[in-house]
Order: sequence, then structure tokens, then C-alpha cells
Amino acid sequence: MGSFGILRRASQSQRSNTKQLPSLFFSLLFSRSISQLSSQSQWPSFGIAFDIDGVVLREDTPIGGSPQALRRLYDDSGGGFRESKRAFQLSELLGVNILSSQVLQGHSPFKQLVDRYENEFIVAVGKGEPAAVMFEYGFKNVLSIDEYASFFEDIDPLAKYKKWTSKLAANQSSTFNKITQTKSLYSQRVQAAFVVSDSVDWSRDIQVLCDILRTGGLPGREIGNQPPLYFAHDDLKYQATFPSERFGMGAFRIALESIFNRIHPNALEYTSFGKPNSFVFRNAETVLKQLLSSLDHKLHVDHAIDESHFKTVYMVGDNPTVDIKGARQAGHPWFSILTRTGVFKGKENDADFPADLVVDTVEEVVDYILRKERIS
Repeated sequence: MGSFGILRRASQSQRSNTKQLPSLFFSLLFSRSISQLSSQSQWPSFGIAFDIDGVVLREDTPIGGSPQALRRLYDDSGGGFRESKRAFQLSELLGVNILSSQVLQGHSPFKQLVDRYENEFIVAVGKGEPAAVMFEYGFKNVLSIDEYASFFEDIDPLAKYKKWTSKLAANQSSTFNKITQTKSLYSQRVQAAFVVSDSVDWSRDIQVLCDILRTGGLPGREIGNQPPLYFAHDDLKYQATFPSERFGMGAFRIALESIFNRIHPNALEYTSFGKPNSFVFRNAETVLKQLLSSLDHKLHVDHAIDESHFKTVYMVGDNPTVDIKGARQAGHPWFSILTRTGVFKGKENDADFPADLVVDTVEEVVDYILRKERIS
């Protein structure tokens, strides 16, 4: 039998530079070659879910022997498939061929909201190109918070003290051009705000989001009903290159919520996606089955794929409160594996959210799984 893996980390546009990407990503990796799979009597009955940042990569540097480990699960099965830039970057870093069809990002669940907000005016927050991400998902009337804030003079009182500048991709934003031509922004109510990736400018983004959320979507106006607010994930911290963990989107959410609740009579309402949300784990299983179906079609195989649950899906992560907690809540068929390469560095298992297995590196993970699944 072959196997599949899922990589999760990075909530950012696939077109962004690797070093700009945060650490929430889902990716489905073919393991073994298609020709090898076609010669087997059974299709893969298990999956592997890797948390990338802190397990497979630290920033843009592979750790824990991950390239060698993943190559043992991988063979070159990517001929004829178009890859996104992010899939290409991961392929280059890890030395395996990752397909664009195998990549699910932390903000992928936002796609489910297209029917609701397709033509509504929305604002997207985060590094990289958050508005471009949402536009690609099908949202037709979206501005990045950089673009949105640029229309309001003095909305950020600290702007003149900031040494960096925000480059507005006006030539890539049809919404920006349309609003610039009609000058109708001040009367357009923001119907929802989406935090797509990590905020670069917390002070500006918290200020502007509070302006939007407390006025019913019309900054500078009277207090109104709060528009919906969505976060791609709620990770408090993650392991980057710096020795100590760095604050993630969950920390930004806490800061925004604390301030909003002090200035508004009603508490902040929001929806967070991402681990440990059980949706993430159910969606991972669904995509695995879809990839099996695509293999079936590519190989012109006539037998029906077993649509039942996988016997085992291994969740490999470094954060007990996110990765392991989520796998435990998801239940069967998830099997949790905790590594000491990132947030978790304890000698024993985590006390609050103990994993089914604790190891030092990804190489040990792969050794364990291949032995357990009896794959040479």
C-alpha cells in the first residue's frame, strides 16, 4: 500500500514569496509513484498529516531530516499537473514534487462563504496579497486593509512615524480601481472582514477594524451593528527561526477582542477556522478521498474506491493545544504524533493534550509509520 500526507501551515497567497508566508498550510502529498500504485491490489488505507512550521520547516529551512523523510514517502507522481507557486516553493525546499491540487491553505474554508458574500463589499487583512486570495476564491468586491485604509486621511494617526510603506497593487485590484473612479468608498458599508493571514501592522489594523466593526461597516459614523468577522485560524503562537515562539493570528485576535470589548457595548463576535476545529480534520479526509478518485481517473482504473473512512490518519504536529487537541477531538481514524522540533520541547508527553506517540523528528515519524504499515 502507498500512503498520503497532509501538510498544514501557512495562511497566505500561493503567489507570495516563501519568506513572507506564515505557518498554516494543508498539502496533500502523493506517496509512491502512480505506476507503483496501479500495480497494487489495494489503494492507500492511511494518511499522514504534517504540521509544516515547526515540524517540517522553520521559516524556509527544512528541519528534523524532513527532506529525506518525505522522500521516503514520496515518488515523482506529478507529471502533467500544473503547480501553484507555493506548491513549487515547497517542492524546492523539501525535494519532493507537490501538486497544486494537493495544496489546501489555512484560509481555504473562506471559499464556503462565497455564495454569501460574492458581490458584497468586504475587507481582507494580512500580509502578502489577502485581497487577491479572496478574489481568486470568487469574492468580487474586496479590498485589502492596506487599500481600504489609504482612502481615509488620518485613520492611522501613527502612519507618519512608520518607516515602512505599503505598496498598493492598484493595477491588480479591480475593486480598488472601481472605487477610485466612483469615489464611493465612504458610502459603501463593509459587509464583512476576513483576517486571511498574519497582520503586519497591528496598531493600524486593530484601529481600522474597530472603526469598521463598531460602526456597522462605515468608519467615522455612529455606532452600529457589527459586521461578521472571520479568522483563517486561531493559533496563539508558532515556532519560527527565533528560539522562542512567535505570536500568531490567535494573539492578534485576542488583542483586537480586548480593545473592541472596552469600546463597544457588545462583545466582539467572530468565527475562527483552522485547527483544532474539527472541520479541518474532516476536510482533510475528504480531500484525501478526492485525490484517490483523481488517481483512479488518471489510471483508468475500473474498480470502485472504498469511500469508507481511512483505517488511520496520522496527525504529526509540534503544538499540543492545536495539532494534538484537534486530532484527539476528531477521534477515529486520527492518530496523533507529537514532535519536539517546534513549540513542544518536553521530555515527556504533554500533560493536557497527550499524543498517541511522542518523537524527536520527522524522520522518526516516518520510520514508525512505515514499520507499522509494513511498507519497505
